[in-house]
Amino acid sequence: MALLRCFLLLCGVADVTRSLTITSPDHMIEKAKGETAYLPCKFTQGPEDQGPLDIEWLLSPADNQKVDQVIILYSGDKIYDDYYPDLKGRVHFTSSDLKSGDASINVTNLQLSDIGTYQCKVKKAPGVGNKKIQLKVLVKPSGTRCYVDGSEEIGNDFKLKCEPKEGSLPLQYEWQKLSNSQKLPTALMSEMTSSVITVKNATTELSGTYKCTVSNRVGSDQCQLRLDVVPPSNRAGTIAGAIIGTLLALMLICVIIFCCHKKRREEKYEKEVHHDIREDVPPPKSRTSTARSYIGSNHSSLGSMSPSNMEGYSKTQYNQVPSEDFERAPQSPTLPPAKFKYTYKTDGITVV
Repeated sequence: MALLRCFLLLCGVADVTRSLTITSPDHMIEKAKGETAYLPCKFTQGPEDQGPLDIEWLLSPADNQKVDQVIILYSGDKIYDDYYPDLKGRVHFTSSDLKSGDASINVTNLQLSDIGTYQCKVKKAPGVGNKKIQLKVLVKPSGTRCYVDGSEEIGNDFKLKCEPKEGSLPLQYEWQKLSNSQKLPTALMSEMTSSVITVKNATTELSGTYKCTVSNRVGSDQCQLRLDVVPPSNRAGTIAGAIIGTLLALMLICVIIFCCHKKRREEKYEKEVHHDIREDVPPPKSRTSTARSYIGSNHSSLGSMSPSNMEGYSKTQYNQVPSEDFERAPQSPTLPPAKFKYTYKTDGITVV
């Protein structure tokens, strides 16, 4: 009997030791991301099970490299649910009276990281039992996009595509034509359950509104597209228009660049002219230059005077030159003093 109990315990078929028995069967649960998973663990106990009740839930992550983690514990009439940070605040016992024989839990707001094997262990000495439940978290199809890959022209080949942004495999696809419900080609009908419909040698009969529904075991999503098969367009005109538009754009860019360059040159020229004007302003005349001009004017006047009145003129005119003009002459550069030579005759005698 003891060997049989050990065998059953190892196989997980009926985890029973003495009279304590977990009645919930082993099974696999599939839930969508964001939903709540109910993990059952109900047990019965016999009259000989008189020890304190201990309940422990463990998680064996899908990654085998990670060790088992305690996610919630009941011991000494207290609940401890902060062992595993990834599930903190998201795992709870469903029963307010665990001694009644219900150790089931709820895992809320399911995430992909919650995938793994959950084990319920119940101990009430001398009875011990455990049960394993495999949880799979699937992602509903969402963000599905329908579009036409190719040119929708008569005689062309193109594809109708249906692509969900996310969704756990396997995914099933179903296409429907909602408008202009004419009979579709047989080749097209055979692809109405795939993600891509290939259209060859398109005709106007294919025009209409199409709906694609993508689904998996936990949910579905859908999208629509409008297909309009039209006559071939004037490709030569389109190409010519594109070339002309490109050339106009290039010309506009060149004009903008030229204007900017011209404006910069004008600003640079204005700055240079302003700088040159300030450098070319002549300095104010010094008193020395004034005195020299005064002497020069007298010199010209003396040259025109006759010898008869030269003596009186030289005495009076030279005394009119301000002495302070000579005293305030700058020290550099040093100019040699002016020399004057006058020759005239009086009473037959030549005077220099």
